[in-house]
Amino acid sequence: MIPYSLLDLSPIPQGGTAADAFRNTVSLAQHAEGWGYNRYWLAEHHNSTGIASAATAVVICHVAEHTKTIRVGAGGIMLPNHAPLQVAEQFGTLETLFPGRIDLGLGRAPGTDQLTAQALRRGALNADRFPEDVVELLGFLKDAEPGQPVRAVPGQGTHVPVWMLGSSLFGAQLAAYLGLPYAFASHFAPDALDQAVEVYRDRFRPGQIATPHFMLAVNLFAAETEAEAHLLRSSMLQSFVNLRRGQAGPLPPPLADLSEVASPQEIAMAERQLRVTAVGDPQTVEARLRGYIDTYRPDEVILTGHIFDHAARLRSFEIGAEAMRRIGGQAPAKGA
Repeated sequence: MIPYSLLDLSPIPQGGTAADAFRNTVSLAQHAEGWGYNRYWLAEHHNSTGIASAATAVVICHVAEHTKTIRVGAGGIMLPNHAPLQVAEQFGTLETLFPGRIDLGLGRAPGTDQLTAQALRRGALNADRFPEDVVELLGFLKDAEPGQPVRAVPGQGTHVPVWMLGSSLFGAQLAAYLGLPYAFASHFAPDALDQAVEVYRDRFRPGQIATPHFMLAVNLFAAETEAEAHLLRSSMLQSFVNLRRGQAGPLPPPLADLSEVASPQEIAMAERQLRVTAVGDPQTVEARLRGYIDTYRPDEVILTGHIFDHAARLRSFEIGAEAMRRIGGQAPAKGA
């Protein structure tokens, strides 16, 4: 049985607002719970007019409040932007409010550009301290040591599950060394995927978990027809091109001919970076997901996809859940 989860950046569609994005996020989370998704993760980004999840812990709380059983967490918190104690307090608070439902995924990227990183008061050497900060954070979440002078309250003793996120061998090595579950960002940076999975599994030693747990991220664009699915995907391709141009903004509406807004080289770049994708009708999507699962043998799959129209987005993730159940995923939740 392969658990399947969902990553949502709470995208702001062109012509929409952050309030629209939050309403859509709650709606998607409630549907995902009914469709049997295991986790619902949100991610930290800053100074992006197209992503509403900057205050990630706050949005996690909002989603958890409006759902009942699905795990809710961060995929992830960019730890160099924060003091480990503050993150432990935030997620210890979430775990106290929603016991047994909170995940904390950690990344070492800034989640933004250099100028915004400076506005976050992120020091130039913060990323170099990432391993030490992870260990410090883990210490604030486990049971307190006798005489421990600084404690996270709430946080200490909550044992919030911590995940390592990454798109390179660095994250794989650190996750293996610390015995943490590992999620690879194959949905937008798949180049090191094969080697990172091998390194993580080969070098893993027991820590927070006893055996390796690898999560594969896959973009999902599913619809009743192949043509419709590919049209839905065009919004994310446009958004990725705009990001690489330094012109990140709201999620654009679908466009049948991408050559109207991007060069062949830009389209090829986006296709290459977003190639870990299941796009098509239900049968095609299922076949693609089966292929990824057969190749990488993940312990869990996390699906994501920026789709402009909310109803189409709901249907895409519903088709994804149906495909994962046929492949051998979890049974649908009660009330689905």
